[in-house]
Amino acid sequence: MKKALVIMAVFILLATGVLTGCSGTKTAVTFSEPGNTVDVAANKEFTISLQANPTTGYDWQPVFDAAYLSQVKKEYKQDDHSGVQLVGSGGTDFFTFKALKAGQTQITLTYYRAWETPKPEDKQQVYNITIK
Repeated sequence: MKKALVIMAVFILLATGVLTGCSGTKTAVTFSEPGNTVDVAANKEFTISLQANPTTGYDWQPVFDAAYLSQVKKEYKQDDHSGVQLVGSGGTDFFTFKALKAGQTQITLTYYRAWETPKPEDKQQVYNITIK
């Protein structure tokens, strides 16, 4: 009897997982390599992740065409140091965008201090976006 209950419980959990996976919940694809073409469907979200260290004053600033994309959120996560918050340690910036309509566009992210004018030598990442 116990064995039958365990098997039934496992079956229910598996079936729930399969149905949840098919339910159309949004899953954001994350891109971290620049220069690649990001293929995304209209009305879907995707995320770009970049190494950052805002304690230095530098931060990634995105430039994109608002006719094709909207920025949903930007989130910074400090690198994991086993629960210890290390002042001055880096982490990752996560930029989530939503594709608005079909077409081709670009996102350019430049790593500079917001109170300074961007310079040609500042780090820059360019992502080509194809929206279907």
